[in-house]
Amino acid sequence: MVTEVVDVGAERDAAADIEDTRFKAAELRALREQALAGPSERATEQQRARGKLTVRERVELLFDPGTFREIERFRRHRASGFGLEDRRPHTDGVVTGWGEVHGRTVFAYAHDFRIFGGSLGEAHAAKIHKLMDLAAAAGAPLVSLSDGAGARIQEGVTALAGYGGIFRRNVASSGVIPQISVVLGPCAGGATYSPALTDFVFMVRDISQMYITGPDVVQSVTGEVISHDELGGAAVHASVSGVASIACDTEEECLEEVRYLLSLLPANNRELPPAVAPSDSPARRVEALLDLVPADPSRAYDMRLVIEEIVDDGEMMEVHATWATNIICTLARLDGHVVGIVANQPYSQAGVLDIHSSEKAARFVQMCDAFSIPLVTLVDVPGFLPGRDQEHGGIIRHGAKLLYAYCNATVPRVQVILRKAYGGAYIVMDSRSIGCDLSFAWPTNEIAVMGAEGAANVVFRREIAAADDPAAARAQRIKEYKKELMHPYYAAERGLVDEVIDPADTRAALIDALGALRHKEAALPSRKHGNLPM
Repeated sequence: MVTEVVDVGAERDAAADIEDTRFKAAELRALREQALAGPSERATEQQRARGKLTVRERVELLFDPGTFREIERFRRHRASGFGLEDRRPHTDGVVTGWGEVHGRTVFAYAHDFRIFGGSLGEAHAAKIHKLMDLAAAAGAPLVSLSDGAGARIQEGVTALAGYGGIFRRNVASSGVIPQISVVLGPCAGGATYSPALTDFVFMVRDISQMYITGPDVVQSVTGEVISHDELGGAAVHASVSGVASIACDTEEECLEEVRYLLSLLPANNRELPPAVAPSDSPARRVEALLDLVPADPSRAYDMRLVIEEIVDDGEMMEVHATWATNIICTLARLDGHVVGIVANQPYSQAGVLDIHSSEKAARFVQMCDAFSIPLVTLVDVPGFLPGRDQEHGGIIRHGAKLLYAYCNATVPRVQVILRKAYGGAYIVMDSRSIGCDLSFAWPTNEIAVMGAEGAANVVFRREIAAADDPAAARAQRIKEYKKELMHPYYAAERGLVDEVIDPADTRAALIDALGALRHKEAALPSRKHGNLPM
């Protein structure tokens, strides 16, 4: 008979190990809860008193429920001096990680204003650098939720170097993965350049501010007294400077808009934008267009209503909606596929191109091309805005930006000319001569070097002046010019318009054309990069 020998001491040690492991796991949970709660209840109350959500609430709103995975939750700074050695909270004022938005992976970092005012120090920056590198390596979008006071002054030059690392990574990922900046508090000094380098900037009215130098410095240098919002609030950057792509009324609305934007963008430049099963018939005729757009080229109308009639279910996401309003740049879907639409807006300055509208459209075209989003251009343009201010402000240089962006774009490009298309502005608005794949025109189109009235004044100036009845002679010459050079089939006869279409068939024509071009391949010349006008 064999007697089993039991090592009582070993059993006791194993039991102690189990208890120790359970204790360590409980300790970990307590540390996690502490990090999730933030530095103190008082700090949280102060955040709410400013009308702002906490960093954790923002992250929850951005991501699908239960999908966020945080990294470096327990990171602490190693700085000393100015009392920093006595204040070493977990996260060091920034939450980093990834999760899912509509089931697709997205990386994000979010400043926690409750910790050092969300300011950036060495450890804080290292966390962001790591996350940006992970996003680039994974080929997934990057979202930043900014709510910070800039560089951490107590850490000196290391904080500035941290920003440099962010900027370098912003540029390296430009056109590779979508980068979205969401400003949910102060963003000052060097911190503003990261949003400026990204693809989209969101701001919230009354809580977001961006400026290089704050009101106090402005007053001390210039004597001007100005508030934070007047200097760099959401309304200013959405309507005056053009820095903000989209301005919202609340944080909740803002983060929902960010989620919607992400649903329209590919994960990276190697993928196509996500397509959805369409609920809107691709063959739907749009009879409303026959009444929305007046045949008289001098009468205004709202191009947004035209776009809403054409795209799937009338849904679109316009960027810079209140800046450079004479041109519209919007993302939408046609037959379930994402498209970028650039359109003159006759309701604002007759849809003329100027400095700001050229810049706005050029940036949008470039973004769409970077992320394989086909371009639709709706044309109703009387020309470039004349005047000393425009010429001295560099309209030639700025207008060339839009021209360059279109010529450089290799995505499918379809142009539709609704009414007038005059002069250099016609060429710049993605005409066949600069490489658009297909050009359609409504029977109301007028393509010419300039309007008939102006042309008659130039071409027949002497004849009109010498006539017995100059007004009648001028009217006759205008009529002749229109008949000979501005009839709707003149460009079609010369192959510069592929088809003159019934306006009600615009949606179907665009869907058919983009379907045929979906697998378009185009190559640019071998070069390091072009020298685009700046």
